[in-house]
Amino acid sequence: MRNAWKVAKWELKRNLKNKTFVIGLFISPLLLLFFYFIGSLFSDSNESEQMTVYVNDQMEVFSEFENIVDQQGFDWQIESTDVSQAELDEVEEDNTAYLFIFEEALQSGFVPMHLSEDVDPAFIGQVQSLSAPLQAIRASDSGLSDQQAEQLLQPVVFIDETTIDANEESAAMTDTLQQMVPGIFAGVIMLSIVFTGMAIFQSASQEKKDKIAEIILSSLTPSELMQGKIIGYFILGLIQVIVFIGIILPVAVWQLDIPILEYIFVPETILLVFIALLSYLMFAAIFVGIGATMADVTTAGNFQGMVMMLPFLPFILAGPVISDPNGIVATVSTYIPFTSPGVLLLRLTFLEEWPWIEIIISLAILIVSIVIFMKLAGKIFQVGILMYGKNATPKEIWKWIRA
Repeated sequence: MRNAWKVAKWELKRNLKNKTFVIGLFISPLLLLFFYFIGSLFSDSNESEQMTVYVNDQMEVFSEFENIVDQQGFDWQIESTDVSQAELDEVEEDNTAYLFIFEEALQSGFVPMHLSEDVDPAFIGQVQSLSAPLQAIRASDSGLSDQQAEQLLQPVVFIDETTIDANEESAAMTDTLQQMVPGIFAGVIMLSIVFTGMAIFQSASQEKKDKIAEIILSSLTPSELMQGKIIGYFILGLIQVIVFIGIILPVAVWQLDIPILEYIFVPETILLVFIALLSYLMFAAIFVGIGATMADVTTAGNFQGMVMMLPFLPFILAGPVISDPNGIVATVSTYIPFTSPGVLLLRLTFLEEWPWIEIIISLAILIVSIVIFMKLAGKIFQVGILMYGKNATPKEIWKWIRA
């Protein structure tokens, strides 16, 4: 194991001294942020659009409302309307509000209004300026009884009745985000480490091409070399994840109006990240074994190309899994080693209640598969790393496994 760690340190030093790797380490998250801010720059507009305010006036205060809007300098287009509250299902026009002024509203002190989704938050404060003429009506209609005096002192408040449904949707969205954020976090870790692990494929092939494998193997065994590569690229993957999250996460916390850190630091994240790490170990064993069978990356055959596509299989199943996380496709894919990590992450991200029996069975299959793939990769690597001149065929690889 000591020699394996030496190989891991050598892979770390070799890659961290590579300017291309270091630049790529930082350029990917920075490019992502660049395109995000460029997109937001073009999508945001500094000019506020004019607000259209329709008033169903049953108390004859429309003209006073117009005077208040002119005095305050609000960018409103205020118009009278006969549309009743019962007739209005939702406000489809942009930057539009409907106010309903009637006797019962004044008595209760709550004037209903319906707003479109994109209304400027400042409008909520501006519309309260219209309460003055309504207070005057209440004062003129009031007597001297204690009850009426108390009613007179109560403010008239404009309430957005559309926020009742919006609050329910917001609560549902919060629950969804609490489920999704840990899954997205683990997914980023899985993809980053697996993509880094794919470099093992090129590393083994490059050493064969440069014919330095014999020199390396004169000091250690093929198994130690393979283990060292897997450990080394695993650490490189973690470094890439740390850099990516270290750059992206603070910006996400700043830009997004959700408590991302609160959602990430939950017990569920531990299991999801564990699944991501198992995914790396499985695919790394496959890549290092197949990479040792190739004389040159540029001459890889169809078989080797298909192997490189294995981590992307869950993307093909993403649609059925997301639409029905408990469906037959999702369940069966959970037990297939090549699709298990990605599908399991998707399922656990969208399921409210986790199927623990299925999770335990899937993890057991995944761990057993890793052990098997490690042994098979060791056999392939032991023969393939010293094979020159041509890429190994599937038939030859099968012979090495059976040997």
